[in-house]
Amino acid sequence: MAARKRRRGRRRNRGRFGLLYKLLSTLLILAAILTGCIVFFRANEIVVTGQSRYTAEEIIAATGVEQGQNLFRLDKAAIVRQVSAQLPYIDTISIHRKFPDTLLITVTESKPVAVLEYDGAWWLMDARCKILEQGDSTLTKGRAILLGLTPLSPAVGSTLAVEEEQAKKLSALQELLDQMDAQGLTGHITEFIDLTSESEIRFGYDATLTVEVPLYSSDFALQVRRLNGALTELQERNGTVTGTLTLPAEGNRAWLTTQRWMPETQLPTWESLPEESAPVESAPQETTPTEGAESSAAPEESAPAESVTPMEPTQIGD
Repeated sequence: MAARKRRRGRRRNRGRFGLLYKLLSTLLILAAILTGCIVFFRANEIVVTGQSRYTAEEIIAATGVEQGQNLFRLDKAAIVRQVSAQLPYIDTISIHRKFPDTLLITVTESKPVAVLEYDGAWWLMDARCKILEQGDSTLTKGRAILLGLTPLSPAVGSTLAVEEEQAKKLSALQELLDQMDAQGLTGHITEFIDLTSESEIRFGYDATLTVEVPLYSSDFALQVRRLNGALTELQERNGTVTGTLTLPAEGNRAWLTTQRWMPETQLPTWESLPEESAPVESAPQETTPTEGAESSAAPEESAPAESVTPMEPTQIGD
């Protein structure tokens, strides 16, 4: 009986020591891996790719990453914030580790979309409403003027901020520009982006057309597809499109009126801009009404000149 108890006790002890041995072995292996990561995986090479006005040296300096710094201890989110603040013309930045010793940085460049005036200065911004630059009136040359928003303490490298009562307008503008940027259309925005209305966003397009979009649209992606489709159809039909193109909040019909809507605010003019970039008075023109929904935004004197079924996403016409 006593011998049997001693054998059971030895087996229990061997089990305890076996478990402890496995635990210690696991800890030693993890410590060795961690030590290897700290000692061996260092940023001996930093490679910058992508399109940017900044040099690779400027971008690397803005990251704060030094050669030989441990790859695993890098705070990538903090680096992105730091670079965006120091180099405002960088739109996106992605950071990847390529083991054993390389850090890959890929950037894209912000594209200016509009300028706005505040406190005697002009502020240049991109499609994300990020402020890229502060300067004088020369920044307005060839760029759309943003009307109807008053910035709060604008600063280069930060996103445009406004008072609470204008926050919904700013949010709608950001959504619209984001969708237009995704479709490659922001380069066509000219002369003005007008947010003085409580129901529409109006902007110049190719210096010949004014586009009206519902301010509080539930789907700006759909509105941009409608715009793209309507313009494609009109350009195939008429070549250069002029007048005012109104996209409705509901339905699939867009309306083009011959009279072009322009802001009451006098816009800066430059010799390099087309003559249509300045506000003009135009007399109503007689047109033949066609099928389509009425648009409250269209001038009463000007009946719909064209009734367009935009692409949604591929069909045109009824």
